[in-house]
Amino acid sequence: MDQPSSILYITLGCAKNEVDTDRMRSLLCAAGYEEADGTEDADLVIINTCSFLASATSESIETTLELADEVHEGVRSAPIVMCGCVPSRYGADLPDELPEVAAFVRTDEEDGIVGVVDELLGHGRAVPAHVPDVKRTVEGAVAYLKISDGCDRFCSFCAIPYIRGRYRSRSAASILAEARELVAGGVRELVLIGQDTGIWGNDLPEDTEGPRNLAQLLEAVAAAVRPERVWIRVLYLQPEGMTDELIAAIRDTPEVLPYIDIPVQHCSERVLSAMNRSGSESELEKLFARLRDEIPGMVIRTTYLAAFPGETAEEHEEMLAFMDRIGFDYTSVFAYSREDGTRAARMDEQIPEEEKLERTQAAIDLAEALGFAATASHVGETAEVIVDGIEETEDGPELIGHAWFQAPDCDGAVHLDAGEAAVGDILTVEFTDSFCYELIGHVIDKEATHGLE
Repeated sequence: MDQPSSILYITLGCAKNEVDTDRMRSLLCAAGYEEADGTEDADLVIINTCSFLASATSESIETTLELADEVHEGVRSAPIVMCGCVPSRYGADLPDELPEVAAFVRTDEEDGIVGVVDELLGHGRAVPAHVPDVKRTVEGAVAYLKISDGCDRFCSFCAIPYIRGRYRSRSAASILAEARELVAGGVRELVLIGQDTGIWGNDLPEDTEGPRNLAQLLEAVAAAVRPERVWIRVLYLQPEGMTDELIAAIRDTPEVLPYIDIPVQHCSERVLSAMNRSGSESELEKLFARLRDEIPGMVIRTTYLAAFPGETAEEHEEMLAFMDRIGFDYTSVFAYSREDGTRAARMDEQIPEEEKLERTQAAIDLAEALGFAATASHVGETAEVIVDGIEETEDGPELIGHAWFQAPDCDGAVHLDAGEAAVGDILTVEFTDSFCYELIGHVIDKEATHGLE
């Protein structure tokens, strides 16, 4: 194209959406489009939406309408393209409901984003747009690496299988190629994500060569990025996915962090059955005890879905006692949301809103008490910290990073006293103080290798 058009990207929701946006950005950059800094510079706006909860859907629509107002008041005419979960969930109804949006792109249509943008901006092509082998544009020390999409669990409270479709493992070859590309670009931590990472490979053909399960994939990713110093973290494991082989791979592969994210949602066998999930309090307790016994220093994150339909006050208290007894390092607490199209939405015994809020807040209070204590327990320790960025404060620039026991963007950060370091540097740090989920760190040593320029 003669005059490159600029695209503004806005992402809502989880890390999986961040990866999807980055993939679209990569395709559009390869096709000759530039990235805009704001609506005033944009020829077109892409908003990648979330619809996991009703509140997320509302936020997506409100943000889109606010964008439409900004575009209308601006100098340029910038069409809005809505991508992701909202079009996937409500696609048929959206054109009439949101006439402000020029095009809707479902999650399974996002690889065709160049054609959508070309048509809206009137850019014809004599030859097809270039498609890069690895569709990423990550800049920073951490990169999310999506290893699967969709979900086969059909938990009774969740709409993800209807939005994202059935479970689909990415090929090991494409995952390894992307891992190598990201690390070559300066990434120091790879975070493996998917709706259900623990069952990666279960749907691959029997004659597939290479890794066939998550344990083997972790070992392959680690081998692919050596000799670079890289942390590998895996999120969104389910209890059933914690096989002997996977536990051994996490324990014995140096690059893989001893950090487990297992969203249990509840400990009551009755509530779990109503959720269309398996397990019981005793089974979960044995699993977490085993993880901590077999993997020294294991850090555990989990999730509690509070006030699920029919949850009794006694079962709520059982879950709080379970959280306290296990002593989770990090717990995300969500109030049950009545999602259209799910079985739980049709269940009797919906918890009144006031009671739902009370139970949720009680769980949050406990989660914070446990999390703050877990964070404070690291004071006096020495560990490596990856530098994620530099913030301007009243006292001057401050380095912000995260330690191995902090998942990026959700577990707090480390505030460093060093003045000379680059994003991507790995520093040896002594933790001198804590506040909430945050740590204060004194830099003892800086590695000799480069950060990100």
